[in-house]
Amino acid sequence: MNRLQAIVFFLFFYCLLPIAYCQANEVSYAVSTYGDIKYPPNFAHFDYVNPAAPKGGEIILPEIGSFDSLNPFILKGRPAADTDLLFDTLMRSSDDETSTAYGLIAKSVEFPDDNTYVIFNLRPEARFSDGSPLTADDVVFSFDTLKKQGHPQYQILFAEIKSATKLSNYKVRFDFSNPKTRELKLLIGGLPVFSKAYYSKYEFNKTTLEPPLGSGPYLIERLDAGRAVVYKRRGDYWAKDLPVNIGRYNFDKIEHEYYLDVNVAIQAFKSGAVDLRYENIAKNWANAYNIPAVKDGRVIKVKIPNEIPSGMQCFVLNNRRDKFKDIRVRKALNLALDFEWMNKNLFYNSYTRSNSYFANSIYASSGLPQGKELEILQPYRAQLPPELFTQEFKLPVSDGSGRIRSQLVEAQKLLNEAGWHIRDGVLVNGKGEEFSIEILLQQGSSFERIMGPFQRNLQILGIKSTLKNVDTSQYKQLTDDFEYDTFVNTFQESLSPGTEQMSYWHSSSADTKGGMNYIGVKNPVVDKLVEAVIAAKDKETLLAATHALDRVLLWNYYVIPQWHIGSFRLLYWNKFAHPEVLPKYDVGFGLMEWWAIK
Repeated sequence: MNRLQAIVFFLFFYCLLPIAYCQANEVSYAVSTYGDIKYPPNFAHFDYVNPAAPKGGEIILPEIGSFDSLNPFILKGRPAADTDLLFDTLMRSSDDETSTAYGLIAKSVEFPDDNTYVIFNLRPEARFSDGSPLTADDVVFSFDTLKKQGHPQYQILFAEIKSATKLSNYKVRFDFSNPKTRELKLLIGGLPVFSKAYYSKYEFNKTTLEPPLGSGPYLIERLDAGRAVVYKRRGDYWAKDLPVNIGRYNFDKIEHEYYLDVNVAIQAFKSGAVDLRYENIAKNWANAYNIPAVKDGRVIKVKIPNEIPSGMQCFVLNNRRDKFKDIRVRKALNLALDFEWMNKNLFYNSYTRSNSYFANSIYASSGLPQGKELEILQPYRAQLPPELFTQEFKLPVSDGSGRIRSQLVEAQKLLNEAGWHIRDGVLVNGKGEEFSIEILLQQGSSFERIMGPFQRNLQILGIKSTLKNVDTSQYKQLTDDFEYDTFVNTFQESLSPGTEQMSYWHSSSADTKGGMNYIGVKNPVVDKLVEAVIAAKDKETLLAATHALDRVLLWNYYVIPQWHIGSFRLLYWNKFAHPEVLPKYDVGFGLMEWWAIK
């Protein structure tokens, strides 16, 4: 998952209220969308850290591709890994809770019961790395700048936050246009704060390799454009003793080395040139690390279970293209993927088929709609596939032999009904236009190796498929501009679905270039269900609304679901240690809580 997606999916919150009604405000050290706060006031540290972890040492991490910018907050450019280490946010989420954040730059928050605004009380000791104070002016500037000039995702996420107002040097108020959106406090709590004075001299919306001024725990020590970036821990970091930071940021240096090819990165790890590898390819996990260092314990090879929603990894079908607009065509393409054969022969039976957009979480739909979920869906019955109410959604399941004749016969029937017929071995429509699919891949992707079986099944249906391999820069440009038939994407879900659903599925985001509505969904029912998820007043309603949204997305066959795994596959040289209990919701497997063994 990239850094922008991590900012988006784990953005925090905050609350505020009018001065005239100050006595009515709740003042808190933490905020939770649904009120379930684990840690008490004056807590010492999070449970998943070692408060006595030694500081020092370094860790070298591999990355695939390249970078050309240190600005992760705009659409332009390819930002370097871990640029978020340069910036602090108003609040910080805990990685063993859902939808809860605690004060970082903000020492407390104030908010009314009606959720019309939130106030952040800032810590006067907060400082940028040049020693200058961080004040309300910087917070207001950061919000206004991101909303006007930031990545389109910020404009979507902050759409219902009307304004930021300085109340004093260390007090800021944010007013909301839609109080029904309960997570607005969390969203604005995740606001990264920039120096207004610094950006009076530099343009915010430009890609740059000039290390920016921030207030976070690290500085950039060395930069080799496109090849490496080294972060150095700040000894003078202003927030190092706050409870949210105790036991974290233990490495003196964090280095990211870039490789254009996965196989080269693996060899670099095995030679000791890099220290840790997160392996996401089943074949490599099974075969690529049979080396003496693993056998004698110099390299640790371990699976770490997590409870992070896997979301939906899939082939995106670009509904902006006419050939994908008919649901029968999309369903036929689903029938051409033989997951069971692939899992058995290519993946060493490592994966589970993803049958939900919220896989590996309580938000995944199952069975038939009932109870509150059925109540939510009932008004839209006439606009939904009738099977949604009478059949459990199930993806095709083969016997793993590689022979899926019955699936392909059904797919052919659906294509014929949609007006596509085979002529001289080629699928064409009434105008004689051929049905072809171009599969966009990033250079170095492992997917090229596994496309063969899927492509052969498409060929049986008369569909010509080609692979288009492009470099990192072109890949980003094409996906930002929605210029593809299909590509592999993961719609990563947060621990508490909310405003990010607007980015994924809502009609308002379908034409926003650089956005994440890669499918191009423009469905009025989906719009209503997204809004219901965001407005859910309690966990029960959130579950029901999310189940309903999941079910409607599935029955529309917008994507070809792939697979997921509920653990991290890690290999690392045995010179690091980590807490016995790792955070179950951290997409970075708690790496910021690790330390070097001296």
